[in-house]
Amino acid sequence: MMKKTILFTFVCGLLLLPTYSCKKFLDVDPAYIQDADNFFNTPVDYQRALTGAYDLMQGSFMSVWIGEIASDNTIAGGESMTDTKGLHELDDMSHGAVNQELRNVFRWNYAGITRVNFIMENKNKIDFPGKEGILAQASFLRAFYYFELVKFFGDVPLVVDKRLGAVEVTTVDRAPRADVYKQIESDLNYAISKLDWMVAEKGRISKGAALAMLGKVQLYQDKFDEAAVTFQTLIDQNMYSLIPNYNQLFTVANEGHKETIFDVEYTGAEGGGYGCLICLEGNAGPGFQGIRQYKGPIYGDGNSYNLPTKNLYDAFGAGDIRRDATILDIDAFIAKQAKPQDITYARGAGGHTGYYNNKYIKKEAEIGLPDNDLTSPVNYKVIRYADVLLMAAEANARKSSSDESKAKTYLNLVRKRVNLSDITTSGQTLVSDIWNERRLELACEGHRYFDLVRTKQAATTLLGFVTGKHELFPLPQVEIDLAGGNWNQNSGY
Repeated sequence: MMKKTILFTFVCGLLLLPTYSCKKFLDVDPAYIQDADNFFNTPVDYQRALTGAYDLMQGSFMSVWIGEIASDNTIAGGESMTDTKGLHELDDMSHGAVNQELRNVFRWNYAGITRVNFIMENKNKIDFPGKEGILAQASFLRAFYYFELVKFFGDVPLVVDKRLGAVEVTTVDRAPRADVYKQIESDLNYAISKLDWMVAEKGRISKGAALAMLGKVQLYQDKFDEAAVTFQTLIDQNMYSLIPNYNQLFTVANEGHKETIFDVEYTGAEGGGYGCLICLEGNAGPGFQGIRQYKGPIYGDGNSYNLPTKNLYDAFGAGDIRRDATILDIDAFIAKQAKPQDITYARGAGGHTGYYNNKYIKKEAEIGLPDNDLTSPVNYKVIRYADVLLMAAEANARKSSSDESKAKTYLNLVRKRVNLSDITTSGQTLVSDIWNERRLELACEGHRYFDLVRTKQAATTLLGFVTGKHELFPLPQVEIDLAGGNWNQNSGY
């Protein structure tokens, strides 16, 4: 994702954008002369608009939190049970249509879509070298935002290549999920056809990222034959590989390694604040997931959100180095230090498991300024090569003419990296082994809840999960009201 340089004054009044102040986004010189009618007159305008479209990916941390907290991997944690109440409701499956965190997911992704649509609405205004690449990146971003929405909410309003005024919003209905997926695939296929494998600027979308996302979208629709072909195209390109040391996957010092296919870029700058988390330049995840009132080596103090469960800790087999790379057992860590008596921390009243997310946690060497709870420069890995290998393994195991040999090859590549023995099972046992490997390999990266739902394991795995209800989250009631009350709510809410 490109670092923020400009977001537009006119964006703040568009469809379902956040209601936060827009002052953060102004960077217009001279002031008051730049609007929709006199924009998109130069190539630079299109680049600036694309940066604005990338910007909403900064909110990915919220999807990551919900994808773990709603599952069996983590609990909400925090200062108290009323601290970020919406996360606690998602944790215990008591969430309803009034939930600030779900509304953030809805608004932020539609804000991103609106910014893409503004580019597309003006795509033919001028011609210049490189425009196709801009439109291809924008198409990917729109697919990404719609995929987040369809994962969370199912049928959603589908708006393409245009912006909507306040009155028009009330006439747009929810589109069937199949139609939304069709648009997502169309956007991704366009991006694949125009993008290069190599990108000149770190954080830009590549052909590999678009292929990986398309394969994932196909997998979520149970299009296993198509997904297997898509992933094979990506794998055969030999652009990506597993890095040898699992412990170095998530460090700032090792960013841009060969396993990263698609990540969200962050800086150590602040930008926003607690009143506008989507305005942040830094990644809010590590600070929120840090150790509360911690005083000691290596780590910085944080807010103790999104805490791994004992269930997840115990799921790792003996000798699996991913356990400690993923989960910090705080008391065991302190006991191993030279002066454990000098190390202190606090337990949040929102829940304490004794474990912390060691992949995305505040560390002394990775602290931004000024409010370092909000300014981590650690990038979020949306898709990495291990994820692709495991998705390819699943697609090959579940396609119409199952290729279990290839499925086991990809599965065992992931296991060999962490010195685990090969899986030799077959049939449904093999599929279950792949699903389990996804949990362990990708724990605390935001995938678990959606994996459980799409594989129909949620009802037998998650306490409080109601079949026919919790496969989707409720549409925010305030958004239904803003749309004139014309949208039906999801079943059970």
